[in-house]
Amino acid sequence: MVVCWGRYDGVMSDLKMQRNVDFAEKRRILQLETLYDLALALHAERPEEELVEELLQRVCTVLDPAAGVAVTRGPYGEVVAVSSVGWQGRPVSGASLLKDPLWRDLLAQGELMVRRDGVLLDRPYREVLAAPLAYRGVYLGYIALLDKESRGDPESAFSREDRRFLDSVGALGGVALDSARQLVDLATQREKLQEENKILKGQLVDEFAHLRIIAHAPAMRQVLEILGRVAPRQVNVLLRGESGTGKELAAKLLHSLSERAGALIAINCAALPEALLESELFGIEGGVATGVQARRGKFVLAQGGTLFLDEIGDLDLGLQVKLLRALQEREVVPIGGQKAIAVDVRVIGATHRNLESLVEEGTFREDLYYRLKGVDIELPPLRERRQDIPHLLKHFIEEFCLREKIEAPQMEAEALSLLLQYEYPGNIRELKNLIEGAISLADQSIDAELVRSLIGGAAESGHDPLDLQSVERRHVQRVLRMVGNNKSAAAKVLGVDRRTLQRKGF
Repeated sequence: MVVCWGRYDGVMSDLKMQRNVDFAEKRRILQLETLYDLALALHAERPEEELVEELLQRVCTVLDPAAGVAVTRGPYGEVVAVSSVGWQGRPVSGASLLKDPLWRDLLAQGELMVRRDGVLLDRPYREVLAAPLAYRGVYLGYIALLDKESRGDPESAFSREDRRFLDSVGALGGVALDSARQLVDLATQREKLQEENKILKGQLVDEFAHLRIIAHAPAMRQVLEILGRVAPRQVNVLLRGESGTGKELAAKLLHSLSERAGALIAINCAALPEALLESELFGIEGGVATGVQARRGKFVLAQGGTLFLDEIGDLDLGLQVKLLRALQEREVVPIGGQKAIAVDVRVIGATHRNLESLVEEGTFREDLYYRLKGVDIELPPLRERRQDIPHLLKHFIEEFCLREKIEAPQMEAEALSLLLQYEYPGNIRELKNLIEGAISLADQSIDAELVRSLIGGAAESGHDPLDLQSVERRHVQRVLRMVGNNKSAAAKVLGVDRRTLQRKGF
């Protein structure tokens, strides 16, 4: 009888072992099938957010964790995609995941790792299994699984096979994400080339071959499309927009696409007093006053080309009358001269002021307003085209470091976040000055503290008035403090004339 029970125990033990073997075998097959299906799914042409979500969902199905997260970052440390499972409805912050020590440890170790008895995003865990999403030494993000589901066994943990599986998924995911980004880059480049071909028509003048306009945001692309359509025509153009939005660059693009043989001549109407501005515009005859020599005006210098009148809204009423006559008659009379000079000039005006309000106030002539306003183009402020900020940052960093022959510093994620959220009352000009200042002051990386010191905490202020006049005034005051209240230096940083600061009460 004892022998029979022993034989029974042996048989049961063999059956149990066989079941364990069968279960392990089925599990390996499931993992292989999942890797195969995942390879097919990840290499489909899909947005990165969908790829990351697919990756995490399939991994969690196989490895059965209590919770899981996956996050990817862009070339400048910004969050690209984030996905979570089992986080009990709490929002998961991609930025917080990239700041967590777990990510720093993964970067330092460079391979899959296991941590025990810790916390991830305020959630305690007994065990976490984390693998980087990397390809060719570039770390694109990571995936982390918290606590193997117990299923009745409180001591359950991720097995060696689980680790091997997640490591394979990390490598596979890195390749898929890199391929997806290359496809996005190719599509972006193709769209950019198509847009440039549509706008520029392959006919940029050599002297403006270096002209670069960054426009990924829809608002700016629409502006470029309008500029491209208007450029070949001889109609006058009025460019509007806040200071620093790129009105002069738009004028250069209009001229370069116009096929006009003459030069582009620019003059700032707010930078000179009325008497001097008149001679600059229309010229002056020699001998009008003692020691005065004859000088050709900007209209004559721009013969056959384009005259760019910046800050046209600051023109005095007396000069507005003379400018209107020059535009109507297409001729100018130099100061002290008797003979009119015929001119063939296309005029592009630019202003940050509301000309309609100035017309109502009687400080700007209505007939001149309509003469200038052949085509009215509004350039959007930088805060309305935030999609362009990362591209502008990259361009300004590369341009400045190449010019200064220095290595580009790393941009920390929090610093980038501040730069992306800042309102930029000085627009693109302010962004360029800010990033050049940050590079000049940075040690090895541009951190959030440095950025805050340069923008004066404005990125976090939610209590000051946000109307344009108040924001502009605070920005000018901040720049004045930075340069020790030197108005000439402040005007240079702001890209305006010293008289403009004086006129605004600084």
